[in-house]
Amino acid sequence: MERNNESSGGDFILLGFSDRPRLEMVLFFVNMIFYFLAVAGNSTIIFLSLVDPRLHTPMYFFLSNLSLLDLCYTTSSIPQMLVNLWGPYKTITYVGCVIQLFAFLSVGGIECILLSIMAYDRFAAVCKPLQYMTIMHPQLCLQLAAFAWLSGIANSVLMSPLTMSLGRCGHRRINHFVCEMPAIIRISCVDTSRVEGLAFFLAIPIVLVPLTMILVSYGYIAAAVLRVRSAAGRQKAFNTCSSHMVVVSLFYSSIIYMYMQPGNIASQDQGKFLTLFYCLVTPTLNPFIYTLRNKDVKCAMRKVLGKDRSLLDAGGH
Repeated sequence: MERNNESSGGDFILLGFSDRPRLEMVLFFVNMIFYFLAVAGNSTIIFLSLVDPRLHTPMYFFLSNLSLLDLCYTTSSIPQMLVNLWGPYKTITYVGCVIQLFAFLSVGGIECILLSIMAYDRFAAVCKPLQYMTIMHPQLCLQLAAFAWLSGIANSVLMSPLTMSLGRCGHRRINHFVCEMPAIIRISCVDTSRVEGLAFFLAIPIVLVPLTMILVSYGYIAAAVLRVRSAAGRQKAFNTCSSHMVVVSLFYSSIIYMYMQPGNIASQDQGKFLTLFYCLVTPTLNPFIYTLRNKDVKCAMRKVLGKDRSLLDAGGH
């Protein structure tokens, strides 16, 4: 009875970087800037994809989903972290901790699968350009996006209650700045091997299978690019895929390091900075990586800013 009570209520203390007050102040201002850029950048991608007819394509549909996921990542953790970094109180309610854990597990799973879908979309665009719009028709895009969202949420629905139900023997000091699964597992006072084993098992379809699909897709893309004779054609194909390759590399490198090993092995400081990287830095960089050399997005932005009135004319027709 005591174990049930201590596993199901009360506030947690997020220690974060409380042993380094100067670092906390630096991180507060840096994270605030990155958070503003992440929200502005990803919101802009979603807005432009909705209002500009030329962006009503499978690539931008999936990119909008990725931007929405990045907004969920940052919003579920960074505001709470900024409060804890600024003030002396480092607490988070039990409900708040559950919400953070659920958001991290679900959004992480969704993004893994979504990135593999985006790789397949690039494979169809490069390797089967004449059949691209037939293959990636709107109904299939909706089905693939729904599959990604439902799979990630199902993973979180299973793992979040199991993680939070682990006995903690009164331990409420989490040596992290968010309620993330490895950090919560560390404060448990019972055998966690079953939960960690299940997490590793579920990581196979959620993390490794999508990663394999991405590698296979880009293997075919690389072979197709090498068959292109003109330098201009190869450059165009490379530009089509390079942004996605960078995003995949940034996201998967940190996720695999964090979640494909037991919670007590990873260095706790490394875990904090890796979490900060993929819940703030990566969502901030994604909009810029995808749009830096993208003429369609730049043109859409000029239209929204009033430098080109053709968008309004197109909307009227």
